[in-house]
Amino acid sequence: MGRAESLERKMSAQDSSDLWSRSDGEAELLQDLGWYHGNLTRHAAEALLLSNGCDGSYLLRDSNERTGLYSLSVRAKDSVKHFHVEYTGYSFKFGFNEFSSLKDFVKHFANQPLIGSETGTLIVLKHPYPRKVEEPSIYESVRVHTAMQTGRTASDLVPTAPSLGTKEGYLTKQGGLVKTWKTRWFTLHRNELKYFKDQMSPEPIRILDLTECSAVQFDYSQERVNCFCLVFPFRTFYLCAKTGVEADEWIKILRWKLSQIRKQLDQREGTIRSRSFIFK
Repeated sequence: MGRAESLERKMSAQDSSDLWSRSDGEAELLQDLGWYHGNLTRHAAEALLLSNGCDGSYLLRDSNERTGLYSLSVRAKDSVKHFHVEYTGYSFKFGFNEFSSLKDFVKHFANQPLIGSETGTLIVLKHPYPRKVEEPSIYESVRVHTAMQTGRTASDLVPTAPSLGTKEGYLTKQGGLVKTWKTRWFTLHRNELKYFKDQMSPEPIRILDLTECSAVQFDYSQERVNCFCLVFPFRTFYLCAKTGVEADEWIKILRWKLSQIRKQLDQREGTIRSRSFIFK
């Protein structure tokens, strides 16, 4: 039996106004919301919406920042935007709006509201993305799952979509001169891997240009688990994730990023060679 059916049974067993208007246990009722995807990761949400969704598709998921904080992931054309939703214990806060019950929160989305991104783009929230099965935690698996559901091949499902090249999270990094380990906040965007002192720091400690990176691989030379390394001409960076799955996610997305960079370089070199041949 699905969770949506479970919600219908609960509502038939008691007055719906009592179920939805009470303030205690509102967060637990999210489990019965058809477009709530639980602990789906940011990266998997992006892949899922880009593969299966359309402009205006959205879903709600847990934020990895703290308890009571959720993320609304919204597809805007060829990218996915993320917005905070906070449950205070007695209300839901979303942007400048505050809703005293989950019922009011859901009604707000049923009216297809407009939401503005950081770039100023207005997005109409049209299509709640349903939770049918438990989604995998990495985008390659999401694409394979999507192919199975739609009958298409994995290669059909926009493997080079821009948002698939972004990721962020805490990793433990080994120092360069002093070989101590410190936890840093990492962000991957375009061809840059940045790390900050923490998530709230406005300026990065360092920016790594991935066009200079020659390899990304698991590393077993350190006395730590879930480690991997990035090889640069000037230094090898050793990083550790909290779990093996998380380390695997980072390695896969970084390797995918390097492959895209190499393809772009090969295309440029091919263009240059063809032009030089013409002018000869």
